[in-house]
Amino acid sequence: MKTEIIQTLTSSFEAHAQLTEESIEYWLARDVQHLLGYSEWRNFSTVITKAKTACEVSGNAVLDHFVDVTKMVDLGSGSQREIDDIMLTRYACYLIAQNGDPKKEEIAFAQTYFALQTRKAELIEKRLLDTERVSARKKLTETEKELSSVIYQQTGSDRNFGIIRSKGDQALFGKTTKGMKSQWKVPANRPLADFAPTIILKAKDFATEITIHNAKENELSTEKAISDEHITNNKAVRKTLLERGIRPESLPPAEDVKKVERRLVSEEKKSHKNPESLTSEGNDE
Repeated sequence: MKTEIIQTLTSSFEAHAQLTEESIEYWLARDVQHLLGYSEWRNFSTVITKAKTACEVSGNAVLDHFVDVTKMVDLGSGSQREIDDIMLTRYACYLIAQNGDPKKEEIAFAQTYFALQTRKAELIEKRLLDTERVSARKKLTETEKELSSVIYQQTGSDRNFGIIRSKGDQALFGKTTKGMKSQWKVPANRPLADFAPTIILKAKDFATEITIHNAKENELSTEKAISDEHITNNKAVRKTLLERGIRPESLPPAEDVKKVERRLVSEEKKSHKNPESLTSEGNDE
């Protein structure tokens, strides 16, 4: 397909996108019908029916992606009449393209176009999740440094900080730090937190923040007092997680956060050199 045709079709698809009052993107099926080269609504309706079936089979709610509406159209006599139409999400358009006639040039384009757009959205979402996890890990590091400082300031020594942190881990996981490292296959010389999922990083950070606050507020002056406080707070956070159906020790380990951070840095460099590199599936790891 010629580059000019691809550019024209891309512009046409995006130009026909509309937004609901809640800023949800959608297309009208009558517009998509012509964009995909179907002259008759009757034939295009058959494709839509197949797309709805594919949506249902994939486990998605059809009504979330195909919404029946009506609209007024102008007639040659100057009058108007009401016709049926369908609001389509980007995913619905993708399914329609996948179930269309591949011999049509417009369908061949749309199949590739929506597949790439879907993949791009997946990559963006993954990058956001990776960034959130790296940020959570850095935040926990800073919070633990602050706790170590508070312990030193209020007790005169922080030599047992590692022990206090380990007791917090046992209260949160119901297992020792060593036991969790063994379960998650964490190298002996690496912190457990480097392999913890984001929710655990935030849980540990929250418990540690409470310990810092209460240690200052209640002027805790012994390591035992601060240690007991830290254990209590981690138990409280664990209780909350369990009540929400999350068992910390049963969660699988996450990818090494150092590896994730290197990948994000590498992708950032690539994006500056080539803005379209976001759709690339390769990486340096």
